[in-house]
Amino acid sequence: MNKRGINAWDILAWVVLGGILIWIILKTLGVINTPLLLEYAPLFGVVYLAGWAMHKLDSTAEDVKDLKNFAKATANEISNIKANCIKKTMCHPHLKVWV
Repeated sequence: MNKRGINAWDILAWVVLGGILIWIILKTLGVINTPLLLEYAPLFGVVYLAGWAMHKLDSTAEDVKDLKNFAKATANEISNIKANCIKKTMCHPHLKVWV
């Protein structure tokens, strides 16, 4: 599992989200009167944010998959240790092993 922190793409996504929010507020208040072509600019930002969210979701799914594999490997290792302990107590009955 890789530790992921905030990177440049995360910062860019939050800046885009903030810009879209400010644009929506100013547009609703009537402060911004833009031509039709520029009115679609925030939609491009939304598309970018959707891609960013999908990338984050994919990264999270990958981390969950890694954790599941780690849990399976740990369970197998514990089973092997238990089996080893049981074998040792059978060969050496004077040993006390709590399993």
